[in-house]
Amino acid sequence: MTDSPRPLDGLRILDFSTTIAGPHCSRLMADMGADVIKVESPEGDLMRSRPVLREGASTMFGQLNAGKKSIVLDLKRPEAIAAIKKLVAKVDIVVENYRPGVMKRLGLDYPVLAAINPKLVYCAISGYGQTGPGAGRPAYAPVIHAATGYDMAHLFYQQGRERPDNCGIFVADYASGAYAMGAILAALHQRHTTGKGQMVDVSMFETLVGMLLGEVNRAQFDFEMPSRPMYGPIEASDGYVMLATASERTFQDMATAAGRRDWLTDPRFEKYADRRMNWGLLIDELEQWSKKMTVKEVVAALEKHGVPCSPYLTVTEALKDPQVEHRGSLCTIEDAGGSYKSPAPPFRFSGSALQSGPKVAGLGQDTKNVLADAGLTASEIEVLLK
Repeated sequence: MTDSPRPLDGLRILDFSTTIAGPHCSRLMADMGADVIKVESPEGDLMRSRPVLREGASTMFGQLNAGKKSIVLDLKRPEAIAAIKKLVAKVDIVVENYRPGVMKRLGLDYPVLAAINPKLVYCAISGYGQTGPGAGRPAYAPVIHAATGYDMAHLFYQQGRERPDNCGIFVADYASGAYAMGAILAALHQRHTTGKGQMVDVSMFETLVGMLLGEVNRAQFDFEMPSRPMYGPIEASDGYVMLATASERTFQDMATAAGRRDWLTDPRFEKYADRRMNWGLLIDELEQWSKKMTVKEVVAALEKHGVPCSPYLTVTEALKDPQVEHRGSLCTIEDAGGSYKSPAPPFRFSGSALQSGPKVAGLGQDTKNVLADAGLTASEIEVLLK
């Protein structure tokens, strides 16, 4: 399989993006074989300074940018803009996640670049999209989490809490990056038919709203909420277990595991609608069983009857799951500080290889070669490097 071509072999991407959303998108495409050229300022992507740092090299930066080339250009200089325009003539995709209007001020927005390369697929990822009254708002993932209702929706599931949730996991960034990749590939597919590229406008705000399945629907209708959030943890003698009884079959299996088949004919729990409204009572009765057992014993009893469940693990514990090694869920990344493990793409192909990294480029290490390949002379390159 390692000798087979990768799905995106032959595609070239010019990546202006920084921090997380855009780099995650282009990292996935690099893993699938795309030649990704990361354009950095002389100071470099700010993620280069984020811990964990070893010998000045950031593992977070490496996870997001492994397998890409790095060139340094000061986009405030006209010579750099001219160099970018030469590069654009030879690439398939541009990815950027500046605030709307920045690329236009630089003279590198989609209409300008499409005139140079009509086949170009240009993807812009921003907080609120490229158009509308909110387009110019600055945004990072935590702001989007608050602005969409995501944090308050999450707070509903945290009983006894009133302070808004503080999510340190950048869901909006990673989801937007994945959606951007899907949209880019769709635009490339359409290019096969039309012969023309197009602009892809990805909104982090809309990405996260699209993930709020129950909340968006409940917001539109007069909906009676259950007595307690469903799918919460149940308590054991030494910790907690998460279980999901999403179907009638799994509810029946849970009742069997707990020795409470009487629930199946109990008018409070027999039907889904009644069970939902009396969820708090159901969990109180279930915990009369679970609190007498350890987490390990509760999980064993539930799994014996096919009930989806899991103990609450730390990330360190989760990465030791034999499934991680079997699937190759982690790959090895190498940078100036040595080697370490990074998540590999969560998908596999039956007839194509994937390769993550393995190298992380130093700041600007590919500038001369990439610009020379674009047709710049040695003297023009030297001017840009000053």
